[in-house]
Amino acid sequence: MNQVDYLRISLIDRCNFRCQYCMPEGAELNYILKQQLLTDEEILTLIQEVFIPLGFTRFRLTGGEPLLRPSVVDLVSKIANLPQTQDLAMTTNGFLLAPMAQNLYDAGLRRINISLDSLEADTFEQIIGNHGRGRWQQVWEGIQAAYQVGFDPLKLNVVVIPGINDHEILNLAALTIDKQWHIRFIEFMPIGNEHLFSARGWISSADLRQRIYERWGLTESQVYGNGPADVFQIPGAKGTLGFISQMSECFCDRCNRVRLSADGWLRPCLLNETSQIDLKTSLRAGISTAQLREQVKQLLNIKAEINFKQRDSGTSGTYTRTMSQIGG
Repeated sequence: MNQVDYLRISLIDRCNFRCQYCMPEGAELNYILKQQLLTDEEILTLIQEVFIPLGFTRFRLTGGEPLLRPSVVDLVSKIANLPQTQDLAMTTNGFLLAPMAQNLYDAGLRRINISLDSLEADTFEQIIGNHGRGRWQQVWEGIQAAYQVGFDPLKLNVVVIPGINDHEILNLAALTIDKQWHIRFIEFMPIGNEHLFSARGWISSADLRQRIYERWGLTESQVYGNGPADVFQIPGAKGTLGFISQMSECFCDRCNRVRLSADGWLRPCLLNETSQIDLKTSLRAGISTAQLREQVKQLLNIKAEINFKQRDSGTSGTYTRTMSQIGG
């Protein structure tokens, strides 16, 4: 088991998209009230007085859509400027990114992951829900802005859904040839979207790699980051291809992360709702940060026993939150 030193922090559970794999159509979403969200001060207190003393040095800001949080640039600056912070990254859908990219970079953010599930506007609109036209173009402008500002590595996340966007694998992979972009193909997984998953199924990373290999060939490669992707490269390409294979290849023994939800619940694993602890309520009740550290230490011990594939045998129970609510 790797040392757990990486905290994913969900800043908000709301999102301006409603992607099929994250917030399925028809799902009832009870958004967190503003007063129930962790405040900036509470997030910083937990980072500085609970997580950093336990060896955490790497942080990622997620959502929902983190750029919807009004104070996000200021919060980035405060986390980036902590002397113990070795790495700070963000995952965003990119829709609000273009006018914010420079400010985020100036605040100290250097790594960013942007969701781009399709290069076709119609397919993109189908995946993100009925929000009207023009959203693909605005996301594309956000990607271009991040590239121009200098985010490195710039990673583009693609959730591969059979029959919807899997026909674009080669076109997406080709983006890495001339630009130092890093495309990451993610196996479709059943969290809060069981109906779509049962109807569509999933495609393994091995199958995706084979398609790309038959077109260009592939060599093993690497890219800076903390994630579980297996990284390859088209020969001669400037960028890389990552494959996140949580359905086909259990990588629990390599996992170095825990997740803090926007309302202060700490999870040892994306798929575990039974072992989570409520840090916000404890913090607001006046429990000392020393006691909170002990609670987190106990949760980290539990994490070592969790295996992603337990879900297949039903031992992990039913998941009551969608990916957006977890802070996927």
